[in-house]
Amino acid sequence: MAYDEELAERIRELIEPGPHLVEKKMFGGLAFMVGGNMAVAASGKGGLLVRVDPKEEDDLLEADFVEIMVMGGREAHGWLRVTPEAVDDDAILREWVDRGVTYARSLPSKKK
Repeated sequence: MAYDEELAERIRELIEPGPHLVEKKMFGGLAFMVGGNMAVAASGKGGLLVRVDPKEEDDLLEADFVEIMVMGGREAHGWLRVTPEAVDDDAILREWVDRGVTYARSLPSKKK
């Protein structure tokens, strides 16, 4: 399944463009990277992938529409999947995109 291009466009509209923002096709989706750190992605499996502070993960998982991302059969702590149905709501999408971008910006930039 290819990523949802409409969702990618909605994400694009929410993230402030700048020299540190890069879009990159990864894992069947479209990732939005800030300073070389992935912040969010329109997932190839549908919905949104969001990078979060692993210390906040348990609290964030209380929402019915959020689960830990699983890649290669392993849980990827610090990464959450938000269902496609949830991100249909503009307010929910904005909240999660802001959360991912804020966390990515808090990390040291990766050197090229």
